[in-house]
Amino acid sequence: MTLETTLAAIAPADPAAMAAARDLQARLTKPAGSLGALEDLSVRLAGLAAGCPPPLPHPASVAVFAGDHGVHAQGVTPWPQEVTAQMVANFLAGGAVVNAFARQAGADVLVVDVGVQAPVPGDAPNLLDANVRRGTRDLAVEPALTRDEARAAVEVGIRVATALVDGGAACLIGGDMGIANTTPAAALIAAFTGTDAAAVTGRGTGVDDPTYARKVAVVAAALARHDPDPADPLGVLAAVGGLEHAALAGFMLGAAARRVPVIVDGVIAASAALAAAAFAPDAVAAMVAGHRSAEPGATVALAHLGLSPLLDLGLRLGEGTGAVLALPVVAAAVRVLHDVATFDSAGVSEK
Repeated sequence: MTLETTLAAIAPADPAAMAAARDLQARLTKPAGSLGALEDLSVRLAGLAAGCPPPLPHPASVAVFAGDHGVHAQGVTPWPQEVTAQMVANFLAGGAVVNAFARQAGADVLVVDVGVQAPVPGDAPNLLDANVRRGTRDLAVEPALTRDEARAAVEVGIRVATALVDGGAACLIGGDMGIANTTPAAALIAAFTGTDAAAVTGRGTGVDDPTYARKVAVVAAALARHDPDPADPLGVLAAVGGLEHAALAGFMLGAAARRVPVIVDGVIAASAALAAAAFAPDAVAAMVAGHRSAEPGATVALAHLGLSPLLDLGLRLGEGTGAVLALPVVAAAVRVLHDVATFDSAGVSEK
């Protein structure tokens, strides 16, 4: 599917299914509203599926999109760039945190090389080589990507989402890996929300004060240099985005086009969600905010999207880890509509 055909396939949430879910929640053997945010989530998922109850989000698949960044040259992180490829190898070997969490949740992990600078060796069955270019350009001095490269990365994400759903996935989770990728994430969030660079730029992997000040200055200068137009999401991604950010945006659009929920992870995924929403506002109906990242930009992005995170654990790892942890909560919200008896069917008196 191309970007255009994907956007054409994205439809609003179904109001009749949402009304049916609200009615069913009101008749279940529990006080009305007693499940809090889970009730709202079940209604949203019914609207996405256009049916009540919606399908259980099982099996789930995780796609970790990996890419490198030219802005690394500006000293925005102390980590060497080769760590991206090294962590890709770790994902493939099953040794990263997202692998451990995915095993616990019963989810598969696919690693997608969409822009890693060093070629990833091997032919692991859980690796997809979809490299658009060997890392982005330095957004501090020139656009990170051409429009064609940004489009290609978005369409990688669309293809991955489509293939996973065709393979039976009922819930998608997007993860990321890319040294220095919180810098373009901050720039994307600032561009799409109109928020000051300092308010959305966090410490990423835990940088010291001088590095953090340099990072904020780089984001602010890039925004001033490129002046990205939030009404042109492809242009924003090309100017200040990353290949994994663009692919994650496409991944979310692909999920929305297939009416399958996609759990949004941390600040990288949240920045991509803003791009996806700029392409297609109705795509937000497919998004579930898995957790609140400790990165300040993530909270700004989720608020802009109108999404409330399910978990708040102080996480800032990325990889899709927080989203995977939220998967059982999402499943529980749907399970209630499938399994809990109504007052009538259980013979329980209402108040």
